[in-house]
Amino acid sequence: MAEQVLRTLMRTTDIIVVGLISPAAVAAIGLADLYARLPLRIGLGLGGGAIALSSQDTGRGATANRDEAVTQAILVGALAGLPFVLFGLLFAESAISVLGASEPVAEMGGTYLTVIFLTAPARHVALVAARSLQGTGDTRTPMYVNVVSNLLNIGGTVALGLGAGPFPDLGIVGAGVATAGGNLFTATALLLAIYGGWTRASFARPRNRIITKQLLVVSAPRIAEGFAATVAEFPFNAILLAFGTEVNAAYQIGRRVYQQVTGPLSRGYSVASSVVVGQALGDGDPERARFEGWATAALGLLTVGGIGGALFLAAEPLVRLFTSSPETLRYAADFARVYGLAAPFLVTFVVLAGSLQGGSDTTTPFFARVSGMFLFMVGFSWLVGVRLGYGVVGVYAGILLHYVWSMSVVGAGFYRGGWTSRAAAMMEERGGVET
Repeated sequence: MAEQVLRTLMRTTDIIVVGLISPAAVAAIGLADLYARLPLRIGLGLGGGAIALSSQDTGRGATANRDEAVTQAILVGALAGLPFVLFGLLFAESAISVLGASEPVAEMGGTYLTVIFLTAPARHVALVAARSLQGTGDTRTPMYVNVVSNLLNIGGTVALGLGAGPFPDLGIVGAGVATAGGNLFTATALLLAIYGGWTRASFARPRNRIITKQLLVVSAPRIAEGFAATVAEFPFNAILLAFGTEVNAAYQIGRRVYQQVTGPLSRGYSVASSVVVGQALGDGDPERARFEGWATAALGLLTVGGIGGALFLAAEPLVRLFTSSPETLRYAADFARVYGLAAPFLVTFVVLAGSLQGGSDTTTPFFARVSGMFLFMVGFSWLVGVRLGYGVVGVYAGILLHYVWSMSVVGAGFYRGGWTSRAAAMMEERGGVET
């Protein structure tokens, strides 16, 4: 959670800095972020596979298998980042323009996206390495590295984005340069930590194809989930842009406020649930694994749900930190209130999805999230907001219904419990228990 606080604060700083430039700059970075999430989805997907195998093999003492899974996940992640480098160099501005953005917004967003995509391989390596170490129970090493990286990133965004002190005023490009530098630092530091023997995991020569297959089997639904969710964001943002640039900027701000105050806890609980559930299964105790999942979800509901209520009440003063435009401010406060209402459902979904991931079930969260986004965030928002003429109110309802639906689906999947036998079968298949 401490790690995620600064990571989220870094992204929040980006929005604040570009918000001081113009609402168009906020829209540009928000639209560019749609594409920038693609390498994030791959990294998180491969990290999901790594944390599942790493936690299970740690729980059962199969350290050789664990180290090989960690090594393979990092290598695959680095290779998967290379196509994004080419995309950023060749198609970045066109990709922003095709969303319906104006020429100035497309130009700013394209430049920012190019800078970000140049370090996509490093971003993958950083995400996979961090999740791999967390699966062993070591959440401190990724925290130390990311705290330093994010502090450097935040300082770089302020210095280069606003031209503070002796630094040049690069505007939105400065925010991108700072983020790219943070990606490189994190990847390098985590690789050195693993290679230098300062962590529980270490590198191993890839030999076992069963580990490769299982890593991809567990990771693929998570990657597909991320890609589909990102694809859904394109028509959703087009719906927002139909109501005006100010509404789109307001959505980016309202969601950023929510992510800053509740995201670190939700993501922390999700990672923790993956680790404790996976290690309990590796230890041959599925009942304890079930208890760990439900208990972590209850803790998330109590804490994040309470913070969501506070966000609902304090939405307007919080969004004032990001914009002074009256129209943008009004819509941003409403988006923040919607996310405050959705907080109990969202955290329960995220935590139980993490628990299922620890049990090697990434298919149920995939179905829950993708169906929720297309049915409600896109479909319902378009039908009620655009087709039936209810405007932005239809979008507010679509966001809330998306999280209610997603929580219900993963809750039913975790309750049924088929993930326990799936995890046991996969551990038996890859073997490797050391005496």
